Amino acid sequence: MATGRVLRFDDVRGFGFIAPDSGSEDVFVHANDLSEDKSVFKPGTTVEFDIEEGDRGLKAVDVRRTGRSGGRGGSGSGSVSGFAAELTEALLVEVPDLTGAQILRIRQTVADVARGRGVSL
Repeated sequence: MATGRVLRFDDVRGFGFIAPDSGSEDVFVHANDLSEDKSVFKPGTTVEFDIEEGDRGLKAVDVRRTGRSGGRGGSGSGSVSGFAAELTEALLVEVPDLTGAQILRIRQTVADVARGRGVSL
């Protein structure tokens, strides 16, 4: 079972993409694989899902909301993983069209800059 956040979902076309928390490649999701009405799967929504190999690559199935807080400063915000999660959430809210790969590059750059300034991450 994987976890992640909805990057974008097109209600009209019935598909979107999820950024896995593992930092791996964005995963395609179709409306037929959502556990609830597609209207609740907005950018930044935290989800858990299974991954299958589809005709065109990885596909999320059995996608459901997790109930984890979608807001900033949630549990673990004092840890490195909490910081990464909070940064990811902020990026998804402010720039929802970023891909998972772009978010990973941004997070790595922020971490490198912080370490260069002596901030322990």
